[in-house]
Amino acid sequence: MSKEFIRERASWILFFLFLQFLVLLMGYLDTSIPMQSVFYITFLSTLSFLAFLFIRYSKETRFYRELKNHQDVLDLTAVPEANSPFEHIASHRMTEQIEAYKDRLDKLEISAEQEKDEMLNWIHEVKTPLTTMQLMIDRSEDKPLRAQIMYEWLRIHLLLDQQLHSKRIPFIQNDLYIEETGLQELVFQEIKSLKLWCVQKGIGFDVDLQTDEVLSDGKWLGFIIRQLLTNSVKYSEASDIQICSRADGEVKKLFIEDHGRGIDAKDLLRIFDKGFTGTVHHQDHAATGMGLYLAGQVAESLHIKIQVESSVGTGTRFTLLFPTKNEMVRIAGM
Repeated sequence: MSKEFIRERASWILFFLFLQFLVLLMGYLDTSIPMQSVFYITFLSTLSFLAFLFIRYSKETRFYRELKNHQDVLDLTAVPEANSPFEHIASHRMTEQIEAYKDRLDKLEISAEQEKDEMLNWIHEVKTPLTTMQLMIDRSEDKPLRAQIMYEWLRIHLLLDQQLHSKRIPFIQNDLYIEETGLQELVFQEIKSLKLWCVQKGIGFDVDLQTDEVLSDGKWLGFIIRQLLTNSVKYSEASDIQICSRADGEVKKLFIEDHGRGIDAKDLLRIFDKGFTGTVHHQDHAATGMGLYLAGQVAESLHIKIQVESSVGTGTRFTLLFPTKNEMVRIAGM
């Protein structure tokens, strides 16, 4: 702050030094003025000016020092108390701008909340005719046609599911219930939901769950597994998907491995970015770039680490590393 103060008052300091130089110059040119008196006056005025600078520094920098350390930009009570006229002007303008900003932010939050509620209502309304369509499809006797329609139905269902969860993710902390969750029930439930799609593509599942109980939220963990399985099925043909789990010390792991087209090495760091659809098959219009992004967001909230290994033409392996009890206790205590 001292450097800023000196720069702010540089013109005053230079003007004072100019006056001191002028006094010394007059004493030098005018021999009738004793130089001893000139030096004495210069010395006293310099001391007085230094004392004046020190006093003004302590008074003028208080307001700006508190302003610099001001953390919450929306907290009006933290705005420093003004003393000088210029500080009053700055404080008044800051208060006006903060109040205007808060008012605009409140309106945006209300608008976003209304938009979210409207979207959720729309999704739930669309699910009703989808359920009716599923019943109608099940009654169809044309098996090939039924399989094709069911595949398109499933795509719509999964896209709606993504939209539903994307609207809920910003408020996920209010919806979490961490407990010992069984992997077997979740995994087979998600496999069952993709059954017709997998039959159409000739995809099977090899499940080996050596450890079943993990510490997580069952509903949101099911969403992560759904996105990873959907990704594996979407980019695989006539091959099996391996799903296995094991305990590595206290850390429990779930592996989902496919033998599909794989992910290019340069894309691995970006697959969890919102909207990223890859660079190798960039013209794939079926990809939305949302599934893995949403899975990554939920995993972060559940403190699950997702590791990815992949190579083009060989397949992809996702590994979920679940937090231990000690880790969850430490996180909860922060």
